[in-house]
Amino acid sequence: MKTIGIIGGTSCHSTRHYYRIINQYVNDQLGGQNAARIIMTSINFQDIFKPPVWDELEEIFTGEAKRLETAGADFFIMCSNGLHPLTEVLRKAVAIPFLSIIDCVADEIKKKGFKKVGLIGTVGTMTDGYYIKSLAAHEIETIVPDEDGVREINRIIFEELTLGKFTNESRKTYANIIEKLAAEGAQGVILGCTEIPLLMLPEKHGGQKSRISVPISMLDTLTIHAEAAARFSLS
Repeated sequence: MKTIGIIGGTSCHSTRHYYRIINQYVNDQLGGQNAARIIMTSINFQDIFKPPVWDELEEIFTGEAKRLETAGADFFIMCSNGLHPLTEVLRKAVAIPFLSIIDCVADEIKKKGFKKVGLIGTVGTMTDGYYIKSLAAHEIETIVPDEDGVREINRIIFEELTLGKFTNESRKTYANIIEKLAAEGAQGVILGCTEIPLLMLPEKHGGQKSRISVPISMLDTLTIHAEAAARFSLS
């Protein structure tokens, strides 16, 4: 079994579910008392809670990657969608592999046969182009909400979800935005912030089943990434 390195804390609310999902997957495959080999480093989210200064973020996260490598991780992941513009910098900083959440999501989209998907997440994820270009390399077309939708999705993430607040009102807001993406031809929607699945798919993450539904498949980036890491650890 390979040892998984995890850069967490972005935010802590989704990171704890990474730990649960990875260990559950390994135990489902191996049975008995088996659990994953994990080394985790968790940043203080408040330290980066500001408009991104990428030079500073590169220094912080390459430092965490090196810490995991030194501690004995065989590969590593980062529990965030929005920080994945750091991918190439992280891969150059250490000798161990980095398992990208975007690549894992692209694999899942192709398995489902989708050609066009919606994307919701932080304002950076939806507008900086990195996520969209990365999916385009996999021949996947991506659309995002209108300006008002982008603003409201981002507000809810940082004013509610990263603080551990998940409400039906915000769930309805997201569902309305997803319906608009479906009307524009999206076959599925990427829940492109690892807190969004906790809001939109609470039954998968320890909560009660939501009565709010959407007309297209929701791609749970948290679960997709965590299970991919578990599979890679067993490969």
